[in-house]
Amino acid sequence: MSAWSDWQPLPLAGPVPSESVLAEILDGGQAFRWNRAAHPHPLGEITPPANRDPAVGGATSSRGLGPIWFGQWADCAAEVRLESAHLAWRARPASAPRVAAAIGPYFAADRDFGALADALPWRSDAHLAACLQRFPGLRLLRQPFGETLLGFLCSATKQIVQIKQMLALLAERHGAGHQPPCHSLPTWETLATIPERTLRDCLLGFRARFIHQTAVFLAAHPSWLEETELMPYAAAKERLCSLPGVGEKIADCVLLFGAGRLEAFPVDVWILRTMTERYGLHGWKPAQVAHFGRTHFGPLAGLAQQYLFAFERTGGGARRH
Repeated sequence: MSAWSDWQPLPLAGPVPSESVLAEILDGGQAFRWNRAAHPHPLGEITPPANRDPAVGGATSSRGLGPIWFGQWADCAAEVRLESAHLAWRARPASAPRVAAAIGPYFAADRDFGALADALPWRSDAHLAACLQRFPGLRLLRQPFGETLLGFLCSATKQIVQIKQMLALLAERHGAGHQPPCHSLPTWETLATIPERTLRDCLLGFRARFIHQTAVFLAAHPSWLEETELMPYAAAKERLCSLPGVGEKIADCVLLFGAGRLEAFPVDVWILRTMTERYGLHGWKPAQVAHFGRTHFGPLAGLAQQYLFAFERTGGGARRH
């Protein structure tokens, strides 16, 4: 029996991203458990090296199609790649039915982000227009809410590659193995039983204290996250900010990427830079910038934020001084 199911199309509402935009979606700071497939493959198959794309890196299919990405969320593990005009996925045969049910919601496949992007005020905002032109087909993932919280608690003062290392260690050492050698992230109930000093061994540093304290609270209130996810944006944000180590930026990231709240406008160093240099908000505090973002970009501010973030992070244009 093959180690993999057949490649299956993943229909997406709206435009299909290019290879570079797909890389930004999966490895640009929304999620931290996607990697370009390596050799040997995490699930045991070695992809033929003859068609490796030196410009993009990672493994490609034997038919010369797009680079293969391997990702995990909840109890799912899958590969995705671009095939001409659509996105495709595959999984281990035993888990394929589970992945088939989960991958569409994970990619928010029924949400037409092209139409949503067109509703942004790009016609009166030249910089936003340039960002939209640079990243056609950009999408926002809809990740498990609790996992998104854990990922962004790890993110404080860290780069993407470091966050990925932390989560990989947490999964390997404390998560459940659902299809070896793949491991889901530990539940909050599990994390509550792990001493802070042990969590620090996963490269968490000072974040271990916040994660442990949050885990103890969530283990004692098992419905808290589910209730929070369903609350209106302002109430959910206030509630998240009551957790140890969660400020406005982390709360907005969790709500944007874990609950699909497009009115959330996370402000990190990249957004501070672009809002200062391209929108003239010199000396503004993050909370003021976030308020401006929600006002200027409207109810889809979070989608605008991701375009701005991707453009700035990838050096999309000369900065103003």
